[in-house]
Amino acid sequence: MNLLAGTIQPNLGDWTVDSREWTEVLESFPRGELRDYLGMVAKEGVTVAVKPQYIDKLPKIFDGEVREFLERVDDRSELVEHASMLAIDHVLDRKLGALSGGELQRVALCATLLKEADVYFFDEPSSYLDIHERMRVVRIIQGLAERGKRILVVEHDLAILDVLCDLLHVVYGERAAYGIFTPPRSTRTAINAYLDGFLPEENIRIRDKPIQFLRGRTRGEEVGMPILKWGGIEKKLGDFHLKTGEGEVKSAEVVGVVGPNATGKTTMVRVIAGEIEPDEGWCTMDAKVSYKPQHVSADFDGTVQDWLDTELGNKWRTGEFHTQVIRTLQVDKMLELQVKKLSGGELQAVSIAICLGREADLYLLDEPSAHLDANARMEAAKAIRRTMESNEKAAMVIDHDIYFIDIVSDSLLVFEGEGGSNGEAMGPLSLRKGMNRFLSSVDVTFRRDHDSHRPRINKPGSVKDRSQKAEGEYFYAE
Repeated sequence: MNLLAGTIQPNLGDWTVDSREWTEVLESFPRGELRDYLGMVAKEGVTVAVKPQYIDKLPKIFDGEVREFLERVDDRSELVEHASMLAIDHVLDRKLGALSGGELQRVALCATLLKEADVYFFDEPSSYLDIHERMRVVRIIQGLAERGKRILVVEHDLAILDVLCDLLHVVYGERAAYGIFTPPRSTRTAINAYLDGFLPEENIRIRDKPIQFLRGRTRGEEVGMPILKWGGIEKKLGDFHLKTGEGEVKSAEVVGVVGPNATGKTTMVRVIAGEIEPDEGWCTMDAKVSYKPQHVSADFDGTVQDWLDTELGNKWRTGEFHTQVIRTLQVDKMLELQVKKLSGGELQAVSIAICLGREADLYLLDEPSAHLDANARMEAAKAIRRTMESNEKAAMVIDHDIYFIDIVSDSLLVFEGEGGSNGEAMGPLSLRKGMNRFLSSVDVTFRRDHDSHRPRINKPGSVKDRSQKAEGEYFYAE
């Protein structure tokens, strides 16, 4: 993305130099669209707008109000319209540093869209957004394409890529060593090949085993006795009010937790974890809890190996846990890295491993897919499931990635309400009932791919979309 944006120049694979002269670079490419485009980049004849990956750095760059930040980049004098479109009207007079992750993401998207450019680059536009907000971003980016703009999107939510993009490049290789881009393919073909782990055109296997989506309810049938029960929980935090019905979590069960942002999912998990006390209701649990918070920090002074030793002792070094978690999450390749220098994805993977490695009966994981690439998300989902099944423990997992939730969950706790004002927890419900309830509230339908069985978002207004809504089947689990 940096090469195509002109931020850096190619060095043609010569690691001894930072870059080559543009003349030499252009001569190395055959005549075609890419050579023509790079020629324009070399002559600074193309304008680009980039939505960066790490939006948490924005408040460090600009320590002012959102309105002033957006006014500085508003080439098209459409600040009011775009702020309304992205639902950030209410934060325009706030400081950037006071925004939540979802609000900051939408501000970054707004800033990118306000620029007048020939090419738009969106690096992980769905991070921190719920499914409703992600679909809104899909419609906005597609509208930009309809105006004749060139758009490149880097994204790890495969369901969103599926509905957003016309063509996909699969990137494979070795972390921090090399990466290879395939030629563009149709969206469905590319995603199915990626999940299968085999690229037929290249005759290359990029994964030992395919990622599988189980059909029907073959999961969760061996769940055991309840280890957690709750009822009538109420909690007020400022202007926000959370309410729940009655529910329970059983051993060997994974409960997915879904719902719009700011409707109380994290608050509920913090009540269960014992971090905050409820104002009303009850929660009975004869169990130890291991909790991975939404925002993980790199406060530990030392290497990943030191951190694992401190938190888990020798448990992580051998046996089933090492195979199912440490190697699956590729934490074994990070052991010599300093914790404070880990990337967002590396820190997330290590934090998941530490959470799963603690001795507990109930594991609470808040947005474990954040910052992980698509493959790492699927592997993390498998690691969580295997840990619960093999040890007969239970987990509650909050996430916005539908693929991730579909793989990891036996049942769903569904949150409804008005973000920032009120929230109510329903369930746990079966995966199908829970998804139907959740998706009906955001007006999105999913079908199953007939080859990979992965969930696919139906195009809004399509025949399939309309027929499923008429039948009340927003999510086909079969």
